[in-house]
Amino acid sequence: MLEPDEFDKGLLQLLQQNNRMTVSELGERVGLSSSAVQRRLTRLREEKVIEADVSIISPAVVGLSITCIVDVVLAEGNSRALEKFKTTMHKCGEVMQCYYVTGTYDFVLIVNARDMQQYETFTKKWLTDDHNVRHFYTHVVMDRVKVGYSIPL
Repeated sequence: MLEPDEFDKGLLQLLQQNNRMTVSELGERVGLSSSAVQRRLTRLREEKVIEADVSIISPAVVGLSITCIVDVVLAEGNSRALEKFKTTMHKCGEVMQCYYVTGTYDFVLIVNARDMQQYETFTKKWLTDDHNVRHFYTHVVMDRVKVGYSIPL
């Protein structure tokens, strides 16, 4: 993988703000031709510098009014138990993000739910009934003060 140069960084910065810009618009902004921009974007996608082109949807608009940050402590920390939990979280639609972390907890989850009843159903199915989950702690988000997806370049 090549280290991103200043043109790549300029393209990436623009795309993080608006990934619907055309190659012509991008080229004008960074000083490259449309074909040069297209080649660079193809390479950046192939090298997984650009992981995905997605639309970020507001959870509240689609009825997911509750966001919870959940700290999870597993009973067993061996590699098999960790991989099993990771695989389980991939299957769970309510889990938007799952991080394997250092410190007091083993995992931190970001969970969206319609209401507390749905969140309780989630916890029973995916956490309480999992014999390898020793404890979990829930932090209910009161306000999304800052949510960002842009990487500083």
